[in-house]
Amino acid sequence: MERRELKTPCFVVQERRIRENLEILKGIEEDTGCHILLAQKAFSMYSLYPLIGEYLDGATASGLYEARLGYEEMGKENHIFSPAYRADEMDEILRYCDHIVFNSPSQLRKYGGKVRAAGRSMGLRVNPECSTQEGHAIYDPCAPFSRLGTTLERLQGEMTEEEIRSLDGIHFHTLCEQNSDDLAVTLKAVEEKFGPYLHEMKWVNFGGGHHITRPDYDRELLKQCIRHMQETYGVEVYLEPGEAVALNAGILLTEVLEIVDNGMKIGILDTSAACHMPDVLEMPYRPPLKDAGDPAELMEDKEAGESEKPYVYRLAGPTCLAGDVIGDYSFAEPLKCGDRLEFQDMAIYTMVKTNTFNGMKLPDIVLEREDGTCEIMRSFGYEDFKMRL
Repeated sequence: MERRELKTPCFVVQERRIRENLEILKGIEEDTGCHILLAQKAFSMYSLYPLIGEYLDGATASGLYEARLGYEEMGKENHIFSPAYRADEMDEILRYCDHIVFNSPSQLRKYGGKVRAAGRSMGLRVNPECSTQEGHAIYDPCAPFSRLGTTLERLQGEMTEEEIRSLDGIHFHTLCEQNSDDLAVTLKAVEEKFGPYLHEMKWVNFGGGHHITRPDYDRELLKQCIRHMQETYGVEVYLEPGEAVALNAGILLTEVLEIVDNGMKIGILDTSAACHMPDVLEMPYRPPLKDAGDPAELMEDKEAGESEKPYVYRLAGPTCLAGDVIGDYSFAEPLKCGDRLEFQDMAIYTMVKTNTFNGMKLPDIVLEREDGTCEIMRSFGYEDFKMRL
């Protein structure tokens, strides 16, 4: 089937671009000897796990279900971190995962013996208290009062030497869509606070948030950071990016259902920010749209902008939520009902976050093969809405 034959709304993930991202990540692994894992929280399209497994060393999970998915569908190294584990799930987690990372000394104390008895590798997430993000405290694990990671004060005050020696590794995760210069700053803080302990570890996990496949990402600096830790502390280095695997590798295809006018033109689509791309409201951000401009740029350069894309529309979803607004966009020609639009970079943090608020249908999940043909991998209907209620 061709893309034009697809029913909207649907996510279309492009196999060619996934492979291009994976080749970049594989190059980092080969050049440094590090291990890169898929963070499933950003991209869990398991029909592509066999392809991802050809390039990466495994997957990482944030809970039992992701752990089981990585175990069943990729079958390679399987890591897990959770701020707090459920006692009734730990035995099953230990069947699926070979690396268990704890968030606090008390969680280590509660489950450490069981992890050791199962022969699994055990780590502790630390908080270097080094914020490198701007404007998004919701995504900053080093923000004040963060529940994520053990600070140096807590490690030294709450853990015995025997408990520290029981660890195989240290994990930190402080980044979100950032470049390697922020990693370098974070590493300096990690070494200053936890350096003495790193000498006793077998591995260190840099966590996620590394935009390694972005065109402007400084991959040489990343390699320097990896080699520095390997050579200084004699540790294996893990990274667990999610977005980098599927960055710019998918679209959300949608159709214009109606156009209304209330002080400005408003295009009502068959896709919803609230249901199909909730990060638009949560982060918030304005997703890129193919062949559309930004009205803000039009205002800054009015003469040039108006000559190119003079028709401005606010694009919004069909739910009853007044704030179900995707953003304002400019077009070269007026929109009309039935027009198809392509939101870009929609493989990450979309399928994993979709919901059926208002009884909205979930978008189909489509794989666009490298030869350009499209295959529907999952289609959703009424029962998918009903079964959750």
